[in-house]
Amino acid sequence: MIEEKSLEFEKTVLVGIINFRQDEVQAKEYLDELTFLAFTAGGEVMKRFTQKIDLPNPKTFIGSGKLQEVLEYVTDNDISTVVFDDELTPAQQGNIEKILKVKVLDRTGLILDIFAQRAQTSYARNQVELAQYEYLLPRLKGLWTHLERQRGGIGMRGPGETEIETDRRIVRDKISLLKKKLITIDRQMSTQRGNRGALVRVALVGYTNVGKSTLMNLIAKSKVFAENKLFATLDTTVRKVVIGNLPFLLSDTVGFIRKLPTQLVESFKSTLDEVQEADMLLHVVDISHPNFEQHIDSVNQILKEIKSLDKPTLMVFNKIDAYENEPWDEAELIEQRSVLHYTLEEWQQTWMHRMNGNALFISALNKDNLEGFRERVYKEVREIHITRFPYNDFLYPEGLKE
Repeated sequence: MIEEKSLEFEKTVLVGIINFRQDEVQAKEYLDELTFLAFTAGGEVMKRFTQKIDLPNPKTFIGSGKLQEVLEYVTDNDISTVVFDDELTPAQQGNIEKILKVKVLDRTGLILDIFAQRAQTSYARNQVELAQYEYLLPRLKGLWTHLERQRGGIGMRGPGETEIETDRRIVRDKISLLKKKLITIDRQMSTQRGNRGALVRVALVGYTNVGKSTLMNLIAKSKVFAENKLFATLDTTVRKVVIGNLPFLLSDTVGFIRKLPTQLVESFKSTLDEVQEADMLLHVVDISHPNFEQHIDSVNQILKEIKSLDKPTLMVFNKIDAYENEPWDEAELIEQRSVLHYTLEEWQQTWMHRMNGNALFISALNKDNLEGFRERVYKEVREIHITRFPYNDFLYPEGLKE
């Protein structure tokens, strides 16, 4: 069974660059993430190539020597897909495909492919389809290779261009239709949000694969799909939750990621309305990930883009059971980062707790400190509720009583 399943994976090669924008360490981090993205999409990464280059080659992104090296490996090892960590221009993608003679994707195309696999509802499918068409439109030229227009010649100019222009019109019409569909659905969802009454709204936000859906399932006792893969869920799930005797609405949103494609940010802004309209955010962080600080920055950047960074936010550091120390040489860093914190009291002495306003430390999988999480959320939600409805003060005690 295991061998049969492994045959389903496409042999994949990754390519990244090192320049003034990302050093060697950052390039490795991005390729680590790209490896996970490729695995999520159904690829098996066989090799990773990197090149130090000040500016990407306008024709082939990487230099001719490095591209030849990639070609030799692709040819010798029966590779079917090559994925670049940065977005390629349509011309670059076409030129690289001519040389490598295999499927060439960039990070954006890979993420769009994963989103297409994961979209379950018609709303999510429409959003992904819109993003795909917007990504495809400038790349249509390269799809007509069967006409061999590139060679030119008598009889090849007109029909090829005519067919491409016809296809462009079809894609533009499809984009316009999808935008109209999404506007209609947005209105319906806005009406639904308006009908939820005056309950306090809490939204789970965070990087992809940090455990938001697992936490949602625990707190709301719902069955949201959760998996150890990137973008396990795309649709926003909203559930009514009662802690103690205090009801509120909890929503689980799509996970964020570094270098998130512009098309997806635009297409999914309507999904992020749940974040924009929330009274409070629970920013979930995978503390076991070695780059969780960068993940926090990436999430905050997207929250800033959708004008939600200033909302009341409670930092929730998840997966404390999987945290591992890091081997730092500097004595002061050893004190700050490399000590395993086994107790909650020790976690509360860390810089994460001091810098993020009395952060919470939990393990959603092992249910560690779940009661502390419930107590804190109850306290924060109660404060928002009492501010809104001061005459309800007597209904909800200051402390959670089970």
